[in-house]
Amino acid sequence: MLLKVPIQQTVLGTEEEGFKMKRIFVFLIIFKAVFLFSQSNDKPNFVIIFCDDLGYGDIGVFGSPIIRTPNIDMMANQGQKWTQFYVADPVCTPSRAALLTGRYPIRSGMTSSKRAVLFPDSANGLKHEEVTIAEVLQDQGYTSAVVGKWHLGHLPRFLPQQQGFDYYFGIPYSNDMNKINSSGRAYRENLQNANYLPISEYYNVALVENKKEIERPVDQTTITQRYTEKAVEFIEKNKNQPFFLYLAHSMPHIPLFASKEFLGKSKASLYVDVIEEIDWSVGQVIDALKRNNLDKNTVVVFSSDNGPWLRFKMHGGSAGALRAGKGTTFEGGQRVPTVFWGPGIVKSGVINQMGSTLDLINTFASLSGANLPIERKMDGYDLSQVLREKSESPRKDFYYWGFAELHAYRSEHFKLHIKQREPINYGRPTIILEEPELYNLRSDFSEKYDVALNHPRVVKEMLDKIEKHLKDVEGSTPDQLAERLPKK
Repeated sequence: MLLKVPIQQTVLGTEEEGFKMKRIFVFLIIFKAVFLFSQSNDKPNFVIIFCDDLGYGDIGVFGSPIIRTPNIDMMANQGQKWTQFYVADPVCTPSRAALLTGRYPIRSGMTSSKRAVLFPDSANGLKHEEVTIAEVLQDQGYTSAVVGKWHLGHLPRFLPQQQGFDYYFGIPYSNDMNKINSSGRAYRENLQNANYLPISEYYNVALVENKKEIERPVDQTTITQRYTEKAVEFIEKNKNQPFFLYLAHSMPHIPLFASKEFLGKSKASLYVDVIEEIDWSVGQVIDALKRNNLDKNTVVVFSSDNGPWLRFKMHGGSAGALRAGKGTTFEGGQRVPTVFWGPGIVKSGVINQMGSTLDLINTFASLSGANLPIERKMDGYDLSQVLREKSESPRKDFYYWGFAELHAYRSEHFKLHIKQREPINYGRPTIILEEPELYNLRSDFSEKYDVALNHPRVVKEMLDKIEKHLKDVEGSTPDQLAERLPKK
């Protein structure tokens, strides 16, 4: 509503004219302030809930027959369920870098053929030159927070507040790192025991708030609850201004932990307990938005950083009907269960088209009126019209990168593999295929039937696109994951 400052009619003269001009000036200041406040209030909030190693088949609405996820299912029913949504890499660090920058990790140097992810002895992290979602939204008056797993550099100069975020509460890398007391061997010996309980103290992982270490080792049995409490606290604190919340759960990455309220509650397995607690967390975030009348002006995205860690058997998830899992460029490694929810913004329905975490920075910029960086190559598309109108997705292709190598390329419904990793033991060397394999994902999303011999022209056209893409990424930022800190 426009506020008006009444200006009395006076006999024009030098003094009266001065008073009149002063009142007009005050009016303009108030008008601008009200306008800016209104604009700020109208900007949508953004929440990304990002799981760790969650499989495509681990959510009720995506086909799990045993895992109960009523809150995520509600999001899908009221919002949009995306059945062909991809992460830019099948392992943690590169996937997260791509999510926040909208660039394939090969461009930012956040992928490596020597070390798959960042470790506690890593010397580097996401370079300051990279522009994150938080930095894009910062120019529009947004307050941003990371709650949960960061994994883009644990040294102070690489923590979230150096990348545009105002607040950070979480762990700096994966929850299985800094193992002590032979905990890794104990886990491997109990992979067939669905209810094997690891010991939290055997993983010397720090809990950090902003730049201060507040707990080591972090009590992982309460970590999902504490992340949730901090996320809700952030929403409550910033309800009167636009915000971006990146809630990155540590789970269900092994070692698995559930709080006492959820441990054994599913009566199925520890893995199911963990997922059902994450679903509870989702419900708490949604309830906080509704309680503060923010639900009609907030977009919530639920997704995962990559597919399930199949090597850990009963403690890993399921990719459903998709082939393979984490660490591979098969669909099970990079196609992830994704839901967009926002009753005042997102038009409900099922989206059977391509989208990617690469597209979130473009989409958020469009919805908020922010500007994207123009001095660098970006790889995302604006999905805002798909969200608002269920219009056609602008994404028509996708490049499957893993371990600093291009393994596959998808164009429309065809997917061409030129390299692969083993489905379970993905840490073994890359397999270079003697002949490319072509799959029609429209009729064969499980990638069972190679149809390359039936479509030689399609294969050639896709190989040409691959060659052009490889030339396009030449001269990218060097490998940031391989270098280690000097040994003490």
